[in-house]
Amino acid sequence: MKKRILALLVLVTVLVSCESVQKSLLSTYNLVNCEYSYKSISGLSVAGVNLSNGLSLTAIPKITSILSGQATSIPLDFTLNLNVKNPNESSALMNGLQYIISIDGIQFTTGSINQSLSIASGQTQTLPLTIGVDIASLMKNESKDAVVDIVKNFVGIGSKKSSVSVQLKPSFKVGSTIVPSPVYIPVSFSFGGK
Repeated sequence: MKKRILALLVLVTVLVSCESVQKSLLSTYNLVNCEYSYKSISGLSVAGVNLSNGLSLTAIPKITSILSGQATSIPLDFTLNLNVKNPNESSALMNGLQYIISIDGIQFTTGSINQSLSIASGQTQTLPLTIGVDIASLMKNESKDAVVDIVKNFVGIGSKKSSVSVQLKPSFKVGSTIVPSPVYIPVSFSFGGK
């Protein structure tokens, strides 16, 4: 009798574990099939000049002077907010994310976040990516004019649009193990310019 009860408990445990893994895989599949789009840029600052509330007349000469000078470090900080819409019939879930951001063909930055995001069926959530880049380092490795044009678009004084390519590689929890997606999810948009 005890052996039967033990066997039944083992079977129930295996079935529950399989159901948990199955739900994890379904939520993973759903996340890959979500619709990703650009929402906004917030928390923008260049070389310590806060531009979150827009560009002031006093900030324009300061920023153009910094960009045209020989500064050894020009920090650019912002949060890229992406909309993630779940069109699936069940929830989509991630437990972390790696990303690559390229702007106008220049690999701007890479990074990762360790936050969970759960999106119910038919709902849209904002995925914030907090970015910090040293513009001066980019200028050393890439065309200074191209990098300055990109920063001008961030600031709102650029003359031509920048094309942005974001590659997202979410991670999922299967059981107690974090597993990265085998593929990157592409998101493309443009900003700036007149």
